[in-house]
Order: sequence, then C-alpha cells, then structure tokens
Amino acid sequence: MLRTLVHAPTLCCLSGPSPSNSASSNLSRPPMATSARIAVIGDIHNDWNLQEDTKALQFLQVSHITSLFLIHPIVLCSLPRLIYARSGAVYRQVLFFLTVHLPSLCAFSLFWPSIYGDFGEENVELVQSAASLEFAKAAILGNHDAWYTQQFSGKRKDGVQLQLECLGEEHVAYQHLDFPLIKVSIVGGRPFSCGGVQLFRKKLLSARYGVQDMDGSARRIYNAALGTPEDHFVILLAHNGPTGLGSNLNDICGKDWVFGGGDHGDPDLEQAISLLKETGKSCVPLVVFGHMHKELAYRKGLRKMIVVGDDNTIYLNGAIVPRVKRLNNEQGTGNRSFMNDETPVLTPESEGTMRAFTLVEILDGRVEKITESWVSVVGDNTTLAEEQLLFKRGS
Repeated sequence: MLRTLVHAPTLCCLSGPSPSNSASSNLSRPPMATSARIAVIGDIHNDWNLQEDTKALQFLQVSHITSLFLIHPIVLCSLPRLIYARSGAVYRQVLFFLTVHLPSLCAFSLFWPSIYGDFGEENVELVQSAASLEFAKAAILGNHDAWYTQQFSGKRKDGVQLQLECLGEEHVAYQHLDFPLIKVSIVGGRPFSCGGVQLFRKKLLSARYGVQDMDGSARRIYNAALGTPEDHFVILLAHNGPTGLGSNLNDICGKDWVFGGGDHGDPDLEQAISLLKETGKSCVPLVVFGHMHKELAYRKGLRKMIVVGDDNTIYLNGAIVPRVKRLNNEQGTGNRSFMNDETPVLTPESEGTMRAFTLVEILDGRVEKITESWVSVVGDNTTLAEEQLLFKRGS
C-alpha cells in the first residue's frame, strides 16, 4: 500500500524548444535555475471552448511571467517554437520562455497546460480543438474517450484512432516526453482507465500497446520512467490515480457511489511507482490524474484532491467537474457547459464564464505551490476570480 502522511484540504507551450523523447544530451553548461507552471485541465467532459480557454491560459501565462520578473531581475526572450503534451481524456499544454540575466546565470521558465482523460464520449472534434491549442501539452485518454470502441476496426478509423492521431506524440501513454531545457519529463500511465482491478478496453490495450494484464501494464509504465534523464523532475500523468491512497468515499480515489466506499485506484500504477521506489532507478515526486470527480455522488460533499505521501511524493487529482460555470448577473453562477468551439453569446443576463485549472508551480526540481484557480473570461477581459491553496512547501 502507498502509505500517506498528509491529506491536504480538499502539463501547451506558446513558444519554446521542442520536447525530446530520448534520455540523451547532458551538455556541459553552468547550473541553471528552472521554474515551471503547469496548468492541469482534468476531465473536460465537453466543457471546452478553444477561444475562451486560450484566453484563460494566456492570462495564467502572463501572471506567471510577471511573478518571475518580480522575483528575478531578468529580461524575458520568447523562443519561436511550440510544444504539446496531453494526458487521458483531459489534456494539457505547456509554454517555454527563456529568461536571461547574465551569461553565467540563466533561468528557463515553462508554462504548460496538461490535459488528461475524458474529453467527451469519443468527441473527436473537441480533441482536435484541444490539440490545436498553441501551448506545449501532454495528454492521456480516459475511459470516456473509448466509450463506444471496444476494439480497433480493420476497415475504418474509429473514434479512438482519430483521437490518437489528433494528439500524436502528445499522448504520453506508456512513454515519456522530455523537456531538456527545464529538466522536466512527463511519463504516461495506462490509457482508457476506468479504475479498479479490471483492465478497461483490454482489446485496445493489447492491440496498440501489447498489454495483456495489470503486471504487463505496470512494467510498461516502469520502463517508460526508466528512460527519463537522471537529472529531470519526473511527473507521472495518468487518467486515474493509484491504489493505496485510502478507501473512504471522500478519499482521493475512494468509491463515492457505493455504501462503505472502497479503493478505486489503479493497481498497476501503484505497482509501477512502488517498483521505481524499491529499485531507486527513478524518482517520481509528482503524480497527476483525474477520473474521480471532486464533487461526490449524491451530494455527499467534496473529495480530498491532494495527498502527500510519507516519502513526500505528491498525488494530485485535477478532476474538477464541471470545470466551466456561466456567469450570470441576475441568477448568479450557473453550470451550463460550452461545447466545441462555439463562442457563447453574451447577453445582459449572461456575462461570460469561469473556467477551472489546477496550477502546479515547480522551482529547481521541487513543487513549491499548488492551487485550484478559476479564471473569469468576459469577452476579452480575463481575471482571477477564485483561488484555493492546496499545497505550499514549508506550510
């Protein structure tokens, strides 16, 4: 079991260097200060609008750069390149900026939306829209992204194949995506996960990844992590979290739909993490996932969304569902979703939307801060509407 020490309260690159899938290149260079802000977008469930989510992410990107400028007296120079990465049905992006103070003192900063699982019920159009987001990102498909397809068709491209084509190498299942300049690597877990002890969509996993059982899946995750550079900060991105984090209905992967709860984590993910720790081959300080929604079934309250293990590994659930709320002057905040890329019509009663992101701030290989952040988007105006602190180092 993954023993836990702390239950805390309830990854799009607009410009930058290309990610690398190899563990090569340890070029001789002076020590660098590196920082990254990852915007986690979990379990979209059709709550996506390319225009509004882009505005929100640009706002979060600018606020990140501003905070860096306040901390470090540096000049910012954007590099002309863009990267993507995604994770299980909700899917993230990352952004790189090169900051220069003196030739002997360089800092690399990355802003990067990360998306994992459950875009919609094989909503290819939405996945294509998310893939076009002009930020670096990593993603992994969830169970809703293989809602209808049980096995690949030999005659035509099915919804799962089309989604995988949209995402390309940004779909990180059983592989790693490396960002050498900021020394960060994303390792993908098992795609299409539905949680629990059974493999969901076993025929898809067998045909595409050669995975037949939980042991084989754990070994694929383990081997992917072994391929990351030794000096990189490793983030494990999965659709569902690991077993071993509690069995109460409000625990981070607890069953909230049955009496008495239960652990609904993925045993292969726990096995892979445990094996990495036992062998000491790779350190995984941050595990990001979703699937288990923050709001519990039958209005039983809210789920614990972050756990810090006794070895300081952070387990983060970003499944805020619904992640979009309508702003309404007369009726307050509603929960109507906006699908695809249609721009909502703003009327006197409708004043835009609030959009949820979980922000992870990393500095020099350590997680410094995690917040649940809601960005208000009203026309071209974006503001930080709400923010809840989930984790702060040293607190």
